[in-house]
Amino acid sequence: MQPALVAWLALSLLARTVAQDMCGDPSADPAQSRSVPAPRLSPEERLSPHMPESLRCDACHAIAFQIEEQLLKAEGKVGRKALSESDYMEVLERSCSQGWESYGVQELDGKKRLAGPGLLRQEPMTVMVTGGPWPGRLSKMCHSYVGEQGETQIYRAHQRGPAALQELLCHGEKGACASGKAGGPSPHKALQNEL
Repeated sequence: MQPALVAWLALSLLARTVAQDMCGDPSADPAQSRSVPAPRLSPEERLSPHMPESLRCDACHAIAFQIEEQLLKAEGKVGRKALSESDYMEVLERSCSQGWESYGVQELDGKKRLAGPGLLRQEPMTVMVTGGPWPGRLSKMCHSYVGEQGETQIYRAHQRGPAALQELLCHGEKGACASGKAGGPSPHKALQNEL
């Protein structure tokens, strides 16, 4: 009986060691463990119906990416030829009205950034806050871009390529990412663009 008890104790200790190696030792040094907090959002970032100024450039790139993807998919269904005006108008409406649920905000190097499909600088070891106000803000911005630029101009930019579409929406004179802007458009103009 005693050899069986010794074997059982040895196996129990071995199983515990293997489990700690695989799952991490809860009593391990906290300095060696890694904690990733969720981004702390300001009242504006949590409650405003508008995209915060600091995230507008990222939002614009996300919108340009989604519009490009939707237009390419629609062109693929009709054999890569140019879409009719009614078709690309419908695609642009659908692009702006989509759920946008895969986008959210994360904090990278102490700075909040929008993250999701088509956006760079995503880190696997950060917490991304999705849902909440982000989908509505992106949809509102998308609709404002389509209204401001017009469906035909957006489709023509798309036909010249993704860089032309991003240039039109994001980097042009009034774009959210325009170089030479000190903090982007004035808050009054930014709100006006989203209405």
